[in-house]
Amino acid sequence: MSQIPASESRPLVGMSWMLLAGLSFVCVTAIVKHVGSDLPAAESAFLRFLTGLVFFIPMARSLTRVRLSPLSWRLLALRGVVHTLGVICWFYAMARIPVAEVTAMNYLNPVYVTLGAALFMGEKISIRRISAVGMALLGVLIILRPGFREVSTGHLAMLVTAMMLAASYLCAGMASREAGPGTVVAILSVSVTIGLAPFAAWVWVTPTLGQLAWLFLVAGFATAGHYFMTRAFRAAPMAVIQPVTFLQLVWATLLGWLVFGESVDGWVMLGGSVILGSVSYITWREARLNRRAVTPAANATKL
Repeated sequence: MSQIPASESRPLVGMSWMLLAGLSFVCVTAIVKHVGSDLPAAESAFLRFLTGLVFFIPMARSLTRVRLSPLSWRLLALRGVVHTLGVICWFYAMARIPVAEVTAMNYLNPVYVTLGAALFMGEKISIRRISAVGMALLGVLIILRPGFREVSTGHLAMLVTAMMLAASYLCAGMASREAGPGTVVAILSVSVTIGLAPFAAWVWVTPTLGQLAWLFLVAGFATAGHYFMTRAFRAAPMAVIQPVTFLQLVWATLLGWLVFGESVDGWVMLGGSVILGSVSYITWREARLNRRAVTPAANATKL
């Protein structure tokens, strides 16, 4: 994402938008957990995005007049592909592991972005950033505790989810400087719906009206969350809004405990805190380097 000039930065506004995004995504988590594994993951994800298209009917005509650079179109197309894979894995994991573990492992997204920038974009990675990445991976080990408990397919799916969504939000951050937040979210919804269709058809189970209603609510909260997050990207630097995301882990833990009867796992909270602390350091460090014009401005991270 392009560096936001200091004169245009609005920290409180950006933090407020990210707070609303976090609340929206926690509502998504609650509903998907409630629906459970009654529907295949690919079908649940498809129905969530298909029903979500209704929110973009009023802007359908304006979308046909969108003029973006070829680079922005390529970024948004790539986002559709990786986001499709990410949401399938997320729906799969959400039905199989506790809410707090899903939320904590989502914090890995910016770590994947940091590694991807170094491996595929030629960005130099300092010893400090390597150390921060190492601490984040340690946080994952604290959560998973391999050898001390079973690492399920749900946990493996979340590792893939974090990787795919990291790529998705990096593309969104870069494209949002040219395209408006509504356009970015609308193009995501259309492209992912198309991408999910063949996967859903392969495992199709006829949903009930109740399941469709719940997934429509998922679509509403998720669409709002992506819109709020895009507004946060445009309002303030990532280093400013990053700490707000920790509240999602707190809310998710309370949600799992109060609503779904999941135990409060201190190891998950500790691991999530370690990951978020590492991510916060990475984004703070990147913000300082950008102000010094030492590194390229394409250092966007998710949340």
